[in-house]
Amino acid sequence: MKIAVLHGPNMRLLGRREPEVYGTDTLSDVNGVLEALAEELGVTLEFFQSNHEGQILDFVDEASSRIDGFLVNPGAFTHTSIALRDALMGVSRPFVEVHLSNTAGREPFRRHSYLSDVAAGVVYGFGVQSYLLGLRGLVSRIENTTQS
Repeated sequence: MKIAVLHGPNMRLLGRREPEVYGTDTLSDVNGVLEALAEELGVTLEFFQSNHEGQILDFVDEASSRIDGFLVNPGAFTHTSIALRDALMGVSRPFVEVHLSNTAGREPFRRHSYLSDVAAGVVYGFGVQSYLLGLRGLVSRIENTTQS
């Protein structure tokens, strides 16, 4: 099984951007703990990060032919990108939306997601653990779908 991990805009700033909200782990740290869990679960990960919506859309389309699902932290595109929603729906691969912070407890504009109602699941508010919980859930969803 192969999972694409998609990090949206500003995720390269992890570790220095608002550590009181996002924690002190860097993007490299996040990817490292995901790799360790992936090895335990017997899955392969492919990582992608961009601040540019078009590059993310191109990646979703291009990667869909070689992956089984997406683990997505869309960053601010959560609240703005109908295009990302359409891309993820268009490739017919399950995805889990993850966020480090509790978006439901933040500014009103961060409480709406264009993705959550079409995602296989949503995990937010647990810092880096959100990614790990999301990966476990996504792998389970894919395994259950392929066994059916």
